[in-house]
Amino acid sequence: MKEIVIISGKGGTGKTSIAASFAAIAKGKAVLADCDVDAADLHLILKPEIRRRTEFRSGHKAIIRKNRCTGCGKCAQVCRFDALHDGTTWDAYPEVRYSIDPVACEGCGVCVRVCPADAIDFPEETCGEWYISDTRFGAMVHAKLGIAAENSGKLVTLVRSEAKRIAQEEGADYLLIDGSPGIGCPVIASLTAADFALIVTEPTVSGDHDLRRIAGLAKQLGVPAMVCVNKWDINPAATREIKALAQGHGISFAGLVRYDRAVTEAQRAEKAVVEYCAEGVAMDIQGVWTAVLDAINT
Repeated sequence: MKEIVIISGKGGTGKTSIAASFAAIAKGKAVLADCDVDAADLHLILKPEIRRRTEFRSGHKAIIRKNRCTGCGKCAQVCRFDALHDGTTWDAYPEVRYSIDPVACEGCGVCVRVCPADAIDFPEETCGEWYISDTRFGAMVHAKLGIAAENSGKLVTLVRSEAKRIAQEEGADYLLIDGSPGIGCPVIASLTAADFALIVTEPTVSGDHDLRRIAGLAKQLGVPAMVCVNKWDINPAATREIKALAQGHGISFAGLVRYDRAVTEAQRAEKAVVEYCAEGVAMDIQGVWTAVLDAINT
């Protein structure tokens, strides 16, 4: 079983559209993982039927028990994040001696240690949910991170490990991972120790800039990678520069995908591009898939 990660240096390059088409092409041979947990959207195309839903808990938040707070103020003195406020700053809650702003609280736990009245609880925080689902192309593991929640890298690792377990149980040939854009923690969690990465970029200044960063990350992690230029025909000159850049980084070229309104029409129809049409852009994506398989097999 081979892990193939579809990533991009920036958002909006068409990464998820290509990942969905790969899932359609590999139907019956792949398990899917949407590791873009901060802004998951693969489910919009694949319409998964959830068969298991689990809370994701990570990190802690401090909570003051009003009936035990003596108002000594030691917690506010040591908080470096200005998350604690005395009752005079909360006109709506005059009975509260001290309160914790849950958005400002970073969960460091210092206030819990210094409170002489043992008035601060420190429960584990619920950050979101993760799911095991069925799609028309096979099993899929995906997640939803809560609003303003953190620890997305940890959630990505959980989603990826569960998808890998299912792929091994089912004897799948491929684990297709729709990774996060950028080079941050969730991307590293998606990419580390993968068998192969397809970097999707676009012929723009930001696409070129961010390709350099994600290509450097893949190289540093030792993950073999190829580059695909989506919407290449909107700027052929920039596409040529990206080809040269990929060659300079020792990265093979997977192919070009043209700009085509059929991609938007397929999204509106809640279908993968290769489901929606058989010519034009669908043939381009099929060619990229073939190039990826050739690279993996060799």
